[in-house]
Amino acid sequence: MNTMQLFIYGASVLATSLGGATVAQEAGGQYVQVAEIEIDPAQLDTYRAAVQEQIDAAIQKEPGVLVLYAVSEKDEPSRVKVFEIYRDRKAYEAHLGSDHFRKYKAAVEKMVKSLKLVQATPIALGAKAK
Repeated sequence: MNTMQLFIYGASVLATSLGGATVAQEAGGQYVQVAEIEIDPAQLDTYRAAVQEQIDAAIQKEPGVLVLYAVSEKDEPSRVKVFEIYRDRKAYEAHLGSDHFRKYKAAVEKMVKSLKLVQATPIALGAKAK
């Protein structure tokens, strides 16, 4: 399974675990990006807990956050990708200013070895609840 297949599989599994209904998004005015993050391997478990807490809070508290999926590469678990879809650019900016996101950023600051944000355009997105 290549990285993209793993990413899509992880996204589908996470969508199912969140209990969402069938989801099919169109590009519209949505803001979509992929965060490519390299984590200090010695702190990977701590990072995973922090990102889970942040994603749970964002999904629960922010109506403009539509999708947040975090996956790691199978052969390089310290390489994490976070797939993000927001209702629009304003929702993304509100997310960056949220208390839970600022808490996450402060908590992981010394764990993150590199971060690259890649803006994306959806081609086809879908997830099915179990």
